[in-house]
Formats: sequence, C-alpha cells, structure tokens
Amino acid sequence: MSEKPSVLFVCVHNAGRSQMAAAWLTHLADDHVEVRSAGSAPADRVNPAAVEAMREVGIDITAESPKVLTPEAVQASDVCITMGCGDACPVFPGKRYLDWKLDDPAGQGVEAVRPIRDEIKTRIEKLIAEIAPDASV
Repeated sequence: MSEKPSVLFVCVHNAGRSQMAAAWLTHLADDHVEVRSAGSAPADRVNPAAVEAMREVGIDITAESPKVLTPEAVQASDVCITMGCGDACPVFPGKRYLDWKLDDPAGQGVEAVRPIRDEIKTRIEKLIAEIAPDASV
C-alpha cells in the first residue's frame, strides 16, 4: 500500500464509541493512518464520560465535535467501521466494512465507559496490525 490507509468510524451520535476509536487510532498509529469519524444522527457534543475516560489514558478529545455522516466520507475511506448505526451507513463497492458490537456509552458514567474504551483500544491495535503494520503500536 503506497498511500496511507484511511478508516472511518461511524456510530449514531458520533459522541462516544466512534470518537474514542478515532482518538485511539490517531494516537496509536501516529501518522500512518488517515482517521475520520461521523454519525448518522450526530449529537450536540462529545459524551463527557467518553472525554473523561480518554483523559484518564492521556488522550484529549475535548476539541472534537460530532460530525454528520456523508457518502463522501465513506467513499474516501478504505475501511468503514460501524458501531450500531444500523442501515444508515451507505455501502460502496470495494470498501471494507466491519461492524463492531460495543455497548453504547450514552447516558453512562465514566465507570461504565472505561471497559468500552479498553475494548476499543484492543480492537484498534488489531486493526493497525492488519492495515498499517509499519505503524508503531
């Protein structure tokens, strides 16, 4: 792969799971992967419990904001990872789609978000090994 792979994380509100996944991938893959996230029905802001859970591991996502999912974002990505967005994600030929079954952190406290954060990290590490083996994990 000559150009760097790109990954799009999608969940309904783009406020919790997809934001944490994008932050982990950005943090762990350094500059080896292009990272996007979006939601089919974006929230007004990133989930405060997700922000706190990521802060605990030294990753600041306070500047992030939920973004609306567009067909262009899917088209521009090599891998599209959905997290409970159902059929809202447009499908394009030649793209790789993964569906990660993860608990929804919406309305949960940071105690409930920590295991979701840690599960996402584990999945991101495996993803990096597959799509960007040169990245420092």
